[in-house]
Amino acid sequence: MQLVIGKEYKRTDLHAQFGGQQRGGISTPSGLALVLVFTGPMGNEFGYEDGYDDSGNFKYTGEGQIGDMSFVKGNRAIRDHSRDGKALHLFSTTRKAYVEYEGEFCCVDYEMFKSKDRTGAAREAIRFILAKVGDAGSSKSSTASFAPSPKGPNPTERQGLITSRVGQGRYRQELVKKFDGACAVTKIDLQEILIASHVVPWRDATDKERLDKHNGLLLSPVYDALFDKHLISFDGNGRIRVSSLLSASERSDLGISGEEKIALDEKMKPYMTRHLARLR
Repeated sequence: MQLVIGKEYKRTDLHAQFGGQQRGGISTPSGLALVLVFTGPMGNEFGYEDGYDDSGNFKYTGEGQIGDMSFVKGNRAIRDHSRDGKALHLFSTTRKAYVEYEGEFCCVDYEMFKSKDRTGAAREAIRFILAKVGDAGSSKSSTASFAPSPKGPNPTERQGLITSRVGQGRYRQELVKKFDGACAVTKIDLQEILIASHVVPWRDATDKERLDKHNGLLLSPVYDALFDKHLISFDGNGRIRVSSLLSASERSDLGISGEEKIALDEKMKPYMTRHLARLR
């Protein structure tokens, strides 16, 4: 069966061809290397927030209507589809029982955010970042052929998609755990805004260093920006060091007293030494 990007299909016809669960947003057909993902406005009432971002990636909220979301069933299938050798295809609801084919995507990251479940209770939800594979989605006339064992992106393409993002989901979650879900400096614990910041930048780090949790800090946006631009750093005792480029009034406006300190363990010190050497 050949599907055309931008064309509308009846969902029951898709399942008649490929199988898989006919209800819910994530379908995993038995015996096929496929993960079919369905999105639509009906999920808004359950705290789902789906859609394209400014970079062209699609943000997709995981499944689970009550309580915290976890990486089981469909959520695990999306997170691990590339590792499992399964191609992921995205469809968006157009009207009752009908969907539009968006193309093939690759899950390059995920993030946790605060939401409300079906009962209105606060919970932790999963948001997947899906990047378009190859030229899929670049033209409404594009087509994609489904075969019994379709291939996902090739290793080179997959690596390009994954490394196009500075922080990977699992890496970020390791930092969330390491810093008890709070900014290393301010202790603000609003995880939805906190950033997984590399000490030695991604571009300068080895493959091993890029995913080493000791090469990271969990920071609030202002401190992440200052740290990334080498306008602040931290010494071997974890005490803040501020660039001479920041005036006293600018420090005051930013709320920097000069007494800030982070918990710096021995495994982090070699990375921080390299960062401090580049303080402007």
